[in-house]
Amino acid sequence: MHQLVATPFGQRRLILRPGSSKAVQVPRAKYDELLTLATGSNAVPGWLADAVRDQWHVDLNGRSVDEVFLFREPGQYEFSRATWEINLGCDYDCVMCYLGKKRFEGLDMVGKRKLLAVMRDAGVIWLQITGGEPLIDPDFPESYRLAHELGMQLEILSNGSRLHKEHILNLLRTYPPVKLSVSMYGATAATYDKVTRNRGAFDRFRTGLTQAIDSRLNVDLSLIIVQDNAHETDAMRDWARQLGVPFREYANISPTIHGTAEPLPSQSPQHLTNRAPFTGCPAGVTFFHADPFGRASICKVGRDPNVDLIAEGVEGLARLGDIADSLMLRTGGCSGCKLSGTCRVCRPMARVFQEAKAPLENYCQHGSR
Repeated sequence: MHQLVATPFGQRRLILRPGSSKAVQVPRAKYDELLTLATGSNAVPGWLADAVRDQWHVDLNGRSVDEVFLFREPGQYEFSRATWEINLGCDYDCVMCYLGKKRFEGLDMVGKRKLLAVMRDAGVIWLQITGGEPLIDPDFPESYRLAHELGMQLEILSNGSRLHKEHILNLLRTYPPVKLSVSMYGATAATYDKVTRNRGAFDRFRTGLTQAIDSRLNVDLSLIIVQDNAHETDAMRDWARQLGVPFREYANISPTIHGTAEPLPSQSPQHLTNRAPFTGCPAGVTFFHADPFGRASICKVGRDPNVDLIAEGVEGLARLGDIADSLMLRTGGCSGCKLSGTCRVCRPMARVFQEAKAPLENYCQHGSR
């Protein structure tokens, strides 16, 4: 199993360590030297052993390059990041969920392997695996290991309900993610189970979260604040601080991906925050999203049009840039707006709110101007 990944990243050359957000950048000539050394059982050069020791406290003295490193080929495109909904199924039934109907369906393992190979060929280095709840997918362990073997730096978005399972913890200890983002829905069993509509969920979550932290996984908490748990906001913050892990808060609820408004009434009005003005994003340019069927879109919100990566392969991604440009055009209720320079949501997100017939103040700070 490789300890380090050497990869092109645009015009740069990086050395990455699985499970770490840090990197070592090396000059092109030094990177080419490594490629040459990897063709035989040559020792890691001193300059790199020193850099790796300084960055990660890992001793490579006496180790061979081909033993330690996995070398990534340059991607066919500039897509360095992607998210993948491995499945939309979930063991929770949260009323504020943006996925709407959470059907457990998608690619079989053969299709998942093909999709991950396409991502590798596209140049994806950082992959976020999400759902639904990714850890309930029976193919998650094999998919996760394969993504690691392909040299991807992995993040998991999870509700934490399966972190108490020993086979899941062993998998993540062996192949640690760069980040394990876990959602928190309350600070007591009564509130947590009410929000998730799953009896006993809090106890499983608390056990799994504690074990993940004790296993030194890079846990990052997402405090989801809605009407039903708003009274425990301070308690959730205090709990996160006691655990000693980073956390952030999410209170602005969006419509479902289908453009329906069911999640919106769950918002806690006093906790809504003003988004920063939207100034552009890399969606469809250096980043893409893949759904459970391997359909690539510019992001989780702008899902149509999309590209069937299973049918078209990596070449289909060449169309995403034009798709991104078309989805960012102001249409519908936003066409002709002269205040678009200070919009706080992107055009695809505004469209979802408009399809849900949401009140203007939910997504547009200009109100009735």
